[in-house]
Amino acid sequence: MEELFRERDFTRIGYCQSILEEAGIATHVRNKDLVGTLTEVPIPEFFPALCVVDPADRERALALLKERFESDAQRSDEEWHCACGEENPGNLDVCWSCGEERAP
Repeated sequence: MEELFRERDFTRIGYCQSILEEAGIATHVRNKDLVGTLTEVPIPEFFPALCVVDPADRERALALLKERFESDAQRSDEEWHCACGEENPGNLDVCWSCGEERAP
């Protein structure tokens, strides 16, 4: 098992884990239950850590995450118009007003 990164925000760890698991890369999260239980002072050593089970998957995992974050950043800058007429930020896949999914 090899650690990719640590992050205080578990939602980011979970998002990255779902990206990798969807791509067939087995992962494990260390320290997921330690944040906030040991001390009020944030200590990076206790932050949740996303790991790949097979060290051979490390480079592929990092490349997938980099590609996804670059794509997410680019999409967030592109606004789209829903059939209902509302303008939505590019990082939304569902219209904030009517709930209609974004057309491909």
